[in-house]
Amino acid sequence: MVKLLTKVLAVVFFCQMAHSQVTSECSDAIPICNNTPINGGANGFGTDDFNGATSSGCLEQTISGAIESNSVWYRFRTAAAGQFGFNIGHDSTEDWDFALYRASSCGSLGDPVRCNFFDNSDFKTFIGVGEDPTGDEDSVHYEDWVNVNPGEDYYLLINNFSNLNSGFSIQFTGDIWVTNPNDALDCSIINNLLGPPIAACENESVVLNATTSGATAYEWYNDTGSGFQPIIGAISSTLNVLNSAMYRTVVTTPMGTIISDVQVAFNAVPTTRTMMDEVLCHTDDMTFDLELKDLEVLGSQNPDNYIVSYHSSQADATAGTNPLMKQYEKSSGQEVIYVRTTSLANPNCYDASESFVFDAIETPELTFPEEVTICEDSSGIVIGETIPNPSYTYLWSTGEQTPSISVSQGGEYRVTVTNSSNGLSCESQRTISVQTSSLPIISDIEIEDLQSSNTLTVITEVDGDFEYRLDDGAFQTSNVFKGVLGGTHSVTMRDIYGCGEVVESNIVIVGFSPIFSPNGDVLNETWQVEGLSELNDPIITIYDRYGKLIKEMTEFSAGWDGSLNGRPLPSTDYWFKLSYLDDSGNRINAKYLQNHFSLRR
Repeated sequence: MVKLLTKVLAVVFFCQMAHSQVTSECSDAIPICNNTPINGGANGFGTDDFNGATSSGCLEQTISGAIESNSVWYRFRTAAAGQFGFNIGHDSTEDWDFALYRASSCGSLGDPVRCNFFDNSDFKTFIGVGEDPTGDEDSVHYEDWVNVNPGEDYYLLINNFSNLNSGFSIQFTGDIWVTNPNDALDCSIINNLLGPPIAACENESVVLNATTSGATAYEWYNDTGSGFQPIIGAISSTLNVLNSAMYRTVVTTPMGTIISDVQVAFNAVPTTRTMMDEVLCHTDDMTFDLELKDLEVLGSQNPDNYIVSYHSSQADATAGTNPLMKQYEKSSGQEVIYVRTTSLANPNCYDASESFVFDAIETPELTFPEEVTICEDSSGIVIGETIPNPSYTYLWSTGEQTPSISVSQGGEYRVTVTNSSNGLSCESQRTISVQTSSLPIISDIEIEDLQSSNTLTVITEVDGDFEYRLDDGAFQTSNVFKGVLGGTHSVTMRDIYGCGEVVESNIVIVGFSPIFSPNGDVLNETWQVEGLSELNDPIITIYDRYGKLIKEMTEFSAGWDGSLNGRPLPSTDYWFKLSYLDDSGNRINAKYLQNHFSLRR
């Protein structure tokens, strides 16, 4: 909490605020006992109650060379238990400090229980204990709430760091004012005839009552900054007060003279200007900054002197309760926002006469897909909104103005959907990409057989999004099937968008050696096909390169030994065919077999 002693201070005076000298001595601390806002001034150095000390709690020496500089003391006694705080309102260009002491007398102040000496380089309008009324939760000018109990005495020192100033106001806060709105502070400490300081709103009637039993004469004085001056003609027991000042009454009685002083401060009542209605397009998670309306509300009035709050009902605005968050989450539709403009110096001075209509026009929400697929043999597909809002208008890049259109070829189609209301048009756009999907075609089937795990691969030359199934199994996106058992199988290939499917059946998986060598070494002496038992009446026919039939075998044959009519045939490649009976009893040739092998000697 370090301050520089070389400060530039701009002086801005609160309207209608009293500027009379208030004593700065702790022994003459002003007693207060209710929640009426207090307006005070503190011009002049006054007396240093700290006897030249360099610090008291967080307070340090000011430009006066002492702790106190333009200071004023208040004292009060709590009459309830709970949370207690206060707001000291001041001009944003001025630097104020405070210290709150829990003590029964000025001679035993000790260290303050709450204290703030921060430089006002951020131009705040409040310091205090509790919560900043402007909503700044991170203000360094606020200290934690004080938990109080009945019968505790407190002294509050309010000090201006520099010299001339425009005064301050105090408003008390905390839950003790909720539980005890009229007696949170003990009024027995006030024994002056005119009572505690009075804060009122302009044009409000304030009557000071000095009625004393047995009084023989009354005199009234006021001090507007140049000392007390008599009020001509004021000789009754009451005085109707119209202006801010310090007031004094001198009551003459047979027992002697009674002198009593009281401060009265009138605050200007703000005027809320007529505001424009707000009409805008609503979007998801929409947040509107209501603070943007503040300047419109205040007009030429100084924003440092007022708080602008917004409410959802006239009752809340009048009572000053349930203010809306300035970052207001606006839902779609129309509502009325009620405005309250409140004096910082005196929250009782307010204007809640104005409101404005806040209309958030719903921006069309587009729910139809951005990508669609049509089949290459299709006559067309419908794109766009199938359940349209009758209040919306539609315009397509094709020039059509219907919620949906029919298209028969691929490409990009843009649609603009508009909701117009109250002179505002809210638009949403979407570009729909239409793709053409080709029909599935199986070009070939590759089989890796005579393996520990047979593999079947579906070959296609068509680009598209396809899925595949072996026999009656589940569809998969991969065109490769592993661990396929020997025998006959079928493969289904289909387009994922429903653009047709193709089935390839009678795929035979058997095993044979691509090379055999009948040379008498006992190894690979015969060539044969394995897995024929899975087929119905299989027949293998072997041919030479010229198509001459060499050998015919069944599943029961021992295999071919490489000879014809007992005579060894030469080393070369030979071909074979595999046929079998299908479920209908028809003999068919197996497809996709690698139907040649080599004889080597």
